[in-house]
Amino acid sequence: MNSRGFPIDNQLEVPRAEVARRLSDPSFLLVDTLPAESYAEGHVPGAHSLPLADIPIRARELLPDLGADIVVYCGGFTCPIAQQAAELLREHGYTHVRHYRGGLADWIEGGGLLEKLFVPAQTSSDPHAGPTGSEVIPVSRYHRWGILVLDFIERQSASNLFLTWLTMIVLCSIVYWLSGLLADPGLKEQGRPVDFGLRGVMTALYFSFVTATSVGYGDVVPMGAIRIVAVAEAITGLLIFGAVVAKLVSRRQDELMREIHRVTFEDRLDRVQTALHLVRSDIQAITALCDAGTVRLERVESRLESTTLVFVGELRAIHDLLYRPQWAPEEPVLQAILESLAASLRELDGLLTCLPPDWSASPAFEHALATVSRLADEICGKCVPYAYTQSLTVSMDRVQQLARAITGRMSRQ
Repeated sequence: MNSRGFPIDNQLEVPRAEVARRLSDPSFLLVDTLPAESYAEGHVPGAHSLPLADIPIRARELLPDLGADIVVYCGGFTCPIAQQAAELLREHGYTHVRHYRGGLADWIEGGGLLEKLFVPAQTSSDPHAGPTGSEVIPVSRYHRWGILVLDFIERQSASNLFLTWLTMIVLCSIVYWLSGLLADPGLKEQGRPVDFGLRGVMTALYFSFVTATSVGYGDVVPMGAIRIVAVAEAITGLLIFGAVVAKLVSRRQDELMREIHRVTFEDRLDRVQTALHLVRSDIQAITALCDAGTVRLERVESRLESTTLVFVGELRAIHDLLYRPQWAPEEPVLQAILESLAASLRELDGLLTCLPPDWSASPAFEHALATVSRLADEICGKCVPYAYTQSLTVSMDRVQQLARAITGRMSRQ
């Protein structure tokens, strides 16, 4: 069983051959679950774009048939997004969802073509006119190897790259040293062949080191076929050493950026909680006046509109926090935000109860209220695409229940 309680069945996985064979089959719906930017850069031809975070919002629009043959994929074998998307689609009622586990990496490795979005050249006077289109781009064998090599280097740490660089130097020095056994020696020092003794070992190691960092100093030169090894070592050594230097230089910058993002994120969470407190206080004040019968509603209409609009803004921030998290808040903080949101919705529901049936709300207030109800209704334990603890799930479900109560009250007014 997986984290959401679905059985893990190998029969739910689709091989590359079936994907390639059924691309032109209209009953076969291939879904790319990566972000829209990745989809635009390249995707399996004919695949639909449905990012994981958009499934609760757009799935029924893009995939109206709950019994359709749906296959989801993401970046590759280690990418968890497609599996999460398959589970979420099943939770939303789709009965035939399978997983192409190899994803883009397996598709490219097999020589498959990629389709990318592009904006054609503008022919009208409007620079923003013209629909987007798509083109199929072939992926050559050299391109595939280049992608794999760059991806491997990107995944390695600076220490691993440095050890790889040193290992290459040692191995190449052994090749240079063993070349002294040949009739035509591979290295010459000051015009004389490098001997096969300890001095030859040190000379080969020295030549390998300076070759990996530059083009040599000229006192030791390669001869014959060893020149090919020296050129390959020089190119590879400079690439790896450059990657090591880049990672070391950017490490401190990455730490500073993470700290800035963390501080900004925490400040945003504080402002969300403060704004929700102010929204709740304003709604309570208006409700108290309404209950006492000492206020004319037309005088507080603008205040009610502004309070509801502020509520919409903070609810959007909470919605993005749950659907598109760029930073994971601590559970107590998220719990407090959800509880404050539920309390604000409860106060808003009480205010709607207090309003007279014949009161005519302004279009701005009705639109803001509908937006609050819609966004809050999308917050529930099974709606959000990420797993949370039981206590947070209960809080999310409470928010959804209050949102539906407000929706029902709006329909009756």
